[in-house]
Amino acid sequence: MASSKCNVETLIKHAASTIGEGPHWEEKTGKLLYVDILSNDVYRYDVETGDNEKMHLDGSTSIIVPAEDGGYIASSLRKLCHLDWETKTVTDILEVPSIGSNDRFNDGKCDSNGRLWAGTMGYESEPAVNELEKGCLYKLDKGKEIHTMVEGVSISNGLAWTADNTVMYYIDSIPRHVYAYDFDQATGSISNKRIAVDFNKWSIDDTGLPDGMTIDIEGKLWVAGYMSSKVLQFDPVTGAKIREVTVPGKKTTSCCFGGRDYTEMFVTSGRAGWTEEEFQQLDPLAGSVFKVTGLGVKGLPAPNYQC
Repeated sequence: MASSKCNVETLIKHAASTIGEGPHWEEKTGKLLYVDILSNDVYRYDVETGDNEKMHLDGSTSIIVPAEDGGYIASSLRKLCHLDWETKTVTDILEVPSIGSNDRFNDGKCDSNGRLWAGTMGYESEPAVNELEKGCLYKLDKGKEIHTMVEGVSISNGLAWTADNTVMYYIDSIPRHVYAYDFDQATGSISNKRIAVDFNKWSIDDTGLPDGMTIDIEGKLWVAGYMSSKVLQFDPVTGAKIREVTVPGKKTTSCCFGGRDYTEMFVTSGRAGWTEEEFQQLDPLAGSVFKVTGLGVKGLPAPNYQC
């Protein structure tokens, strides 16, 4: 395992005041989407002009993905909603039931067929301290029918699929596992759960908690290590750590590939949980979005939701 020789810059300083998450490169517009979870805000950032548009929702928001027929699908607490950015209209699609005392959606992405996979987590009294096994992983079909795919999840997090659509990777942060499932692209069914990457092989100070995730064209996983200041690359076949990228934000939360040729990586981070003194002295760029270049690998466009 080696540290990656690359360039890291602060793209959006203090982009989120609580927890920056859910980065998604919107290919159609060339803009970076992301959320500030506990501020209930979704953002659309123009990397060329620096313009950063915002929409405010009624509940904590952790997911934003483009919809193929226009607008966006976002989460608001336990609801999935459609956003019309031009009119600032929010239309509820559905709400999943509460299993714990105050659970919410936490992460989500679409598979290549345009189905949205979105996971929940139990009430969080402070970052990464929450009610255990109160979350689920759901699948929203094209007809807006919801299916429960995984139960008993503590903190539902990153998702990724192999290029041939035969394997789905999925993170539950608290056991510190990246799971692999056999994936049926036609039906959207999953089976044969196993551990692809076990973060418990490394100390929590080294790799943190596995959080958001993306995949490169070579099939290697890139996982944000919450509380590690790192994004880590893994071989999901062997479970080996290949290299790591250090960013100037300790609470790294997620990552995605983007840019014109998908060679740039965008990394979100959080600030929630720090006192003002800790923020100033230990993590002054907490909540920022970082851009990583020179990785020598590229990603693929993230699918949109297809209604």
